[in-house]
Amino acid sequence: MEEKQTEANVKNVALRNGLIWGVINIVIFLTIYYVVPDMMSSYALAGIQLLIGIGLAVFFTLELRKAAGGYWTFKSALLNIFIMFLISMAISYVFTVVFGKFIDPSYPGKMKELVMAKTESTLKSVGMQESQIEEAMEKTKENLQKQFNPTFSQMISGFGVSAIFYFVGALIFALIFKKERPIFLPGTED
Repeated sequence: MEEKQTEANVKNVALRNGLIWGVINIVIFLTIYYVVPDMMSSYALAGIQLLIGIGLAVFFTLELRKAAGGYWTFKSALLNIFIMFLISMAISYVFTVVFGKFIDPSYPGKMKELVMAKTESTLKSVGMQESQIEEAMEKTKENLQKQFNPTFSQMISGFGVSAIFYFVGALIFALIFKKERPIFLPGTED
């Protein structure tokens, strides 16, 4: 009975942490978008977001393990970490789509311009020929169209692909942070 209650508590903490993490991602997105919009397409921002994401993942995963009583199996760790990751990703994904369609419809256009300029600059800096640059830019334009104006099926498949990557991340975190209860307690002979 107590074990089921602990598992339910851990799931609640996973849901809460996922919600908090999703809101943090939205706050970061809005802050960067409105304060330093030119940074939206920079590699530095991607790196900073990756580091913040890993830091939050570690913090929230340790909090989950603490809610589990300090010990949890690989299966329990994987399930709860994946729930947390998935909730966070879903909130960020849905917010970005809603933001671009309803809150600030100029967002997709601004992002396309930033990404196109950054891509062209990068391609020129590596010394590509003009014909190759034009071809790559056309391909980039098509990809951006799909990314910022997705059909319903593209949104579902994009979410599914993201979920797979987050599941792999949850697997890695579960392997790192699982902590099995010892069979024998220290100081006992049984």
